[in-house]
Amino acid sequence: MSNDADTRKLVGRRGFLKGAAVAPAAMAVSAPELADAQTRVAVQAAAAASAGATAVPAPTPEQVARETSATPPQTPTPTVKVPGSDLMVEVLKRLGVEFCTSNPGSSFEALQESLVNYGDKPNTMPEFITCLHEETAVDMATGYGKAEGKPMVALLHGTLGLQHASMAIYQAYYGGVPMVIIAGRDDGFIQAHTANDMAAMVRSFTKWDAHPKTLPEALDVLQEAYRQAITAPTGPVVVILDTEIQKAEGAGVAIPTYRPPVIPGIDAATAERLAARLLAAKNPRLSVGKLRTPEGVKNAVKLAELVGASTATQSTSGPMSFPNRHPACGPGADTAYDFTLGLESGPADVAMMGPTIASIAALRDKMGVAFGGLRASPAPTTAPGGGGSKIGEKIDIDAEASLPALIAVVEKAMTPARRRAIADRVAKNAAANQKATVEGVHKALEAKRVGWNNSPVSLGRIYAELAPLIENEDWCLASPTAFSGSHHRDLWNHDKPYSYLGPQPAGGIGYGAGASAGAGLAARERKRIVINIQTDGDMNFAPGVLWTEAHHGLPVLSIMHNNRAWHQELMFLEFMAGARGRGTDRAHIGSTLRDPFIDYKKMAEAYGVAGEGPITDPNELAAAFKRGIASVKAGKPYLIDVITQPR
Repeated sequence: MSNDADTRKLVGRRGFLKGAAVAPAAMAVSAPELADAQTRVAVQAAAAASAGATAVPAPTPEQVARETSATPPQTPTPTVKVPGSDLMVEVLKRLGVEFCTSNPGSSFEALQESLVNYGDKPNTMPEFITCLHEETAVDMATGYGKAEGKPMVALLHGTLGLQHASMAIYQAYYGGVPMVIIAGRDDGFIQAHTANDMAAMVRSFTKWDAHPKTLPEALDVLQEAYRQAITAPTGPVVVILDTEIQKAEGAGVAIPTYRPPVIPGIDAATAERLAARLLAAKNPRLSVGKLRTPEGVKNAVKLAELVGASTATQSTSGPMSFPNRHPACGPGADTAYDFTLGLESGPADVAMMGPTIASIAALRDKMGVAFGGLRASPAPTTAPGGGGSKIGEKIDIDAEASLPALIAVVEKAMTPARRRAIADRVAKNAAANQKATVEGVHKALEAKRVGWNNSPVSLGRIYAELAPLIENEDWCLASPTAFSGSHHRDLWNHDKPYSYLGPQPAGGIGYGAGASAGAGLAARERKRIVINIQTDGDMNFAPGVLWTEAHHGLPVLSIMHNNRAWHQELMFLEFMAGARGRGTDRAHIGSTLRDPFIDYKKMAEAYGVAGEGPITDPNELAAAFKRGIASVKAGKPYLIDVITQPR
């Protein structure tokens, strides 16, 4: 008897999901549409009850009316002089939080009102960024956190918002991305939207959570959440805020003084020992992995220049590493290194490697889920990204926090003779690295000429055509690139901490567009442009992010890698069918995007983003890219649909 579609229309986005039983007395409402909505839900609840299900407390007519009313509620007389949510926003302002991404919900209406109205410059620090899906809100926070090395806020509605966003939170956790997630809790409203311990739903894949019970405690908790997010191991944290606390009287409540985290580095004796080994080496090397912030990258460069070390980098596989075209970066003049120091990486004779999310995963995993890649294991003898290369001595300490002390000791121990020897080594390494870079680029270009004029368009040509057009721009490649060939690695100059933000941390699909939009938030006021090589399957998970880009003027150039398939799954299916001797003629079923083809230019236009395509002639790429770059430099997102080779 139930009609889900009609009931959705009547009860609304949040109301339909309550799944609540309606008492007979509650059906006596004046508005026919509300009575009809409750009647339908009552029929569903009665059927569930007859099957032995336990009914959830029913929403009152007033609660349903609040969700479905076509007119705003009557404005009440103000009873609070200083809203508690104003003080919460002031805390975020003082912490320097730039943005708050959110899909609006009734459980944080007080906090949202303060975000958009409180302060001398309302809706700034943080600015409220409207998202069409909670997963997008968290993916944007991930893109921003990777680009800047600091958190922003994602604001979610109750149990439903946390569940919608759970995939994105899981990815951020795997990536150790700092962010503060705030979830509103309204225990007096629709019961399906609340819980006693909401954070428990995501506890096993968040770093820390808290549910303050008073306004003063909430202000302290928000500061602690920020501290936890940026302290190694960095990661997403959750704060549950009750509506009553958001609406509480804040007059006389003091905002506590923020205490930045103290992140321990190496002790003085270790700094002396490592400095001595670096200065005594005839051919020292640094192996640099992912550091926490741009300041860490700056100090890694300073150390390499001070001691004349050649360096290895992970900048072409993720953010916050050593710039790949710096004169010190490369094999150097001599590959017989006599001392290698690892900074969150290997191979190395000595490696400083701080705690990772995996090191605390078991403490948070109260249910024993044991997510793959985060399971408890013996202390590693190889470095992440080190290709299995061994580490001689591993120092369990944060490398970024250790660099200032190490640099200070090196500078103090420097002598004129050492400076002369180092200057000679620096010149030789720079010449060798420059030669290796030029040869590498020429070799890569030759390899990418294969299929250069093909239609569908080769992915190598997309990256090659983009390279000269952005070389004088401040750019960020925000999207994962494994599915599109990762051609930026040997063609592009990754000279900033945010040049490439790396893959989706847990390998999840539906991430690229949201993360690129989050990088666009970081880029907008900093005069950067964001490049998003956007896979087609990924785009269709949450395309509403295009509207967010248009609405907030985010400088994101999306270039569709439109191979009209989930091509990895297509290959898996072809392999399996071949292995079973059944042929591959039906492998397209369930793994391709055809009949009909999707028009991404029209999709973008529907959300307010200008674009062009589909492009099938590779000779049209350069002109299209120039138009796209001009658009994003003017603050307007742009999408170019390119029909591409599968990989």
